[in-house]
Amino acid sequence: MSSSRTIICLLRNDLRLHDNEVFHWAQKNAEHIVPLYCFDPLQYLGTHCFNFPKTGPFRLRFLLDSVHDLRASLKKRGSNLVVRCGKPDQVVDDLIRQLGSVTAVAFHEEVTQEELEVEKQIKDVCSKNKVKVQSFWGSTLYHKHDLPFNHISRLPDVYTQFRKAVESQARVRPVLSSPTQLRPLPLGLEEGSIPTYKDLEQTEPVADPRSAFPCSGGESEALARLQHYFWDTDAVATYKETRNGLIGIDYSTKFSPWLAMGCISPRYIYEQIKKYERERTANQSTYWVIFELLWRDYFKFVAMKYGNRLFNLNGLQDKHVPWKTDSKLLDAWKEGRTGVPFVDANMRELALTGFMSNRGRQNVASFLTKDLGLDWRMGAEWFEYLLVDHDVCSNYGNWLYSAGIGNDPRENRKFNMIKQGLDYDNNGDYVRQWVPELRGIKGGDVHTPWALSSAALSHAKVSLNDTYPSPVVMAPEWNRHVNKKPVGASGSSSRGRKGPSHTHKQHKDRGIDFYFSKSKGLNASND
Repeated sequence: MSSSRTIICLLRNDLRLHDNEVFHWAQKNAEHIVPLYCFDPLQYLGTHCFNFPKTGPFRLRFLLDSVHDLRASLKKRGSNLVVRCGKPDQVVDDLIRQLGSVTAVAFHEEVTQEELEVEKQIKDVCSKNKVKVQSFWGSTLYHKHDLPFNHISRLPDVYTQFRKAVESQARVRPVLSSPTQLRPLPLGLEEGSIPTYKDLEQTEPVADPRSAFPCSGGESEALARLQHYFWDTDAVATYKETRNGLIGIDYSTKFSPWLAMGCISPRYIYEQIKKYERERTANQSTYWVIFELLWRDYFKFVAMKYGNRLFNLNGLQDKHVPWKTDSKLLDAWKEGRTGVPFVDANMRELALTGFMSNRGRQNVASFLTKDLGLDWRMGAEWFEYLLVDHDVCSNYGNWLYSAGIGNDPRENRKFNMIKQGLDYDNNGDYVRQWVPELRGIKGGDVHTPWALSSAALSHAKVSLNDTYPSPVVMAPEWNRHVNKKPVGASGSSSRGRKGPSHTHKQHKDRGIDFYFSKSKGLNASND
């Protein structure tokens, strides 16, 4: 084929044109660019410990959207997206042999084992073929080389210390603009078809009208979402007050799925926040979006510091906890049949939509690890399977945090499921939306159906252990909140209007709307 200089741009979790250093470098150094995305079969196998499917239907749908969107954007700029199914190193090797003119392979660096193994294999292939490797850092708000720590081993183990150091001593690099034109593909190179659900042995998910995240993948949608949330609605100006919401799309930014796949750059979000603060308003809410982006950064750097300890049963602290692996309890949790309505509502939302709020993620994680005492990795891998915004570092970092064996200076943090439900779903609307068999129970009583009289249950057409289960466990602290009427039709209590509960105050330094928004999770939530 062509004898001119060709650079392969291997794309992974960086499916965008704006703020993408790989494209900028390739544009300057090649006559032909091959933007390449590989559907790696390893991503469609089982999870490491419990063999749940690694990539579930919702994230796959979002990925396919994103790949189609990137191909369309590249075509508008005189290029195209080359798509192949196969291991990236083998695909790259084949292309090098086929093209005969490849001078370099460029990609963005990742930090966890599977992704690093791909990078090593790519380097081996390039070394064998005498092709240069050029890698870049582009997934975080702050560049790893700009951190105010002389080595990653000096990264603080407490988020607040990290945040204060970077805010006072580091700077965010400027956003790289989107290229208006890109070098063409080498002549005769086939683009390759984007696989279907069937090709990847998956079933296309059915859209649920109740979803709090009914959005499509891709850079175009990501930029439109930011435009909507910042400039069209000013929703960002009240983000801190609404971010613990449960119903609807605009209670939080919902950036985490696009961040997880690199459809939007955290530096672009930061740049737009600063512009918004100059032109509209600067307040706690606008700062809190940056605060969440910093949590996402932090978990990425924690993964760099600790490596595979991120996935170890004993966590970062090598702390021995007698975790259980009870499959019946796990199934009840996964399927939303624990008998604890607030937990069940959140788990059903996840199963049916691939999304869950930040508030929900923190609660169901606490319930699995602290109330059920189950191996935290069961929860982390279930989230990895289902979450549309799964980000490996955020997911596992958040689960370790919740299990009390991660970056967590406080001991024995545990959520009170009933108090949380009453504080954040005070009238029970969220529970009734996702647990329709309880819709006959009015107001906040829906959070504690087992405490109702048989007459009240009969009137609501609820039969415990028949139409809805009794709780699989009972925590003593729940009793304090049984039969205390939340705000309802009578408006006789101020519950739900007051500020966050004590439990929430303890969690104030880890909102994670950008995945638990990998929220890899409590794809961070970052929700």
